[in-house]
Amino acid sequence: MTEKHTESYEVVVVGGGAAGLSAALVLGRARRRTLVVDAGEPRNAPAAHMQGYLSRDGMSPAEFLAVGREEIARYGVELVRDRAVDVTRDGDFTVALARGRSVRARRLVVATGLRDELPDVPGVAERFGNDVLHCPYCHGWEVRDRAFGVLATTPLSVHQALMVSQWSKDVTFFLHEVAESDLSDDDLRRLAAAGVKVVPGAVAGLVIEGDRLTGVRLADGTVHAREVVFTAPRAVPQTGLLEKLGAEFQETPFGSYPVVDPTGLTSVPGVWAAGNAMGFAEQVVNAASGGYRAGAFINGELLMTDLDAATSH
Repeated sequence: MTEKHTESYEVVVVGGGAAGLSAALVLGRARRRTLVVDAGEPRNAPAAHMQGYLSRDGMSPAEFLAVGREEIARYGVELVRDRAVDVTRDGDFTVALARGRSVRARRLVVATGLRDELPDVPGVAERFGNDVLHCPYCHGWEVRDRAFGVLATTPLSVHQALMVSQWSKDVTFFLHEVAESDLSDDDLRRLAAAGVKVVPGAVAGLVIEGDRLTGVRLADGTVHAREVVFTAPRAVPQTGLLEKLGAEFQETPFGSYPVVDPTGLTSVPGVWAAGNAMGFAEQVVNAASGGYRAGAFINGELLMTDLDAATSH
């Protein structure tokens, strides 16, 4: 039988990625009793390396997180490998974990990230993070000057096709489920100016030979030789805890995300969001920055709250 008990913390951080660990590091150094709940499902797990993080450029995501976990432990921050499945509020917050434990917190950081839903095209999921990519800033340098394909998922994929042309002058834009009529005159003008070839028709699958991508096969059997394919997954924010707490959300072209102030504070007093839980475009360096900001603000807010309470008696 699983033991059920409740422990109290000043802050519980849900999510052990860059945002959550960064918030926890700041809070631990501020001598706040902090718990990180980590389900162990980082968004960038398929990637062999991360880029654009000054002094950590090229580091593997797994190594980055391992170092982060070691750092927070130096300051007494606890980390539990578990999943937060429910949260309630009666002044403080009670977070229920999947393995039966529940914990109390005065403040809550939700850094649960998002899940990428890939196009249902044979070969895409298998090669994702290798030669099927989504972010040119993350991987463009490493695959520069190769033959690119861009698999359209929405008319917004035009932007992706234009962006990747910065890293290769051999770009083919596969419309897939997007109709040519969905492209504006400005889209067509820019694609032509960038030298991007536009190919209509559904994509049936990727051609894989050995352990590398060699082409894109259309439904009519035509194969276009390509070495790298970029595509934009559908972002599914992991914001169930915020929904349970009644946080306010706003619709964006990339999904529904919580309304936050510049520190990451949501519309629910005492609850902050950080990293991809608050926006689609947060890269690792941005997520770490957001976590730091939230942690510092939470510490200051707790300090002032306690001082005000002490002087009110």
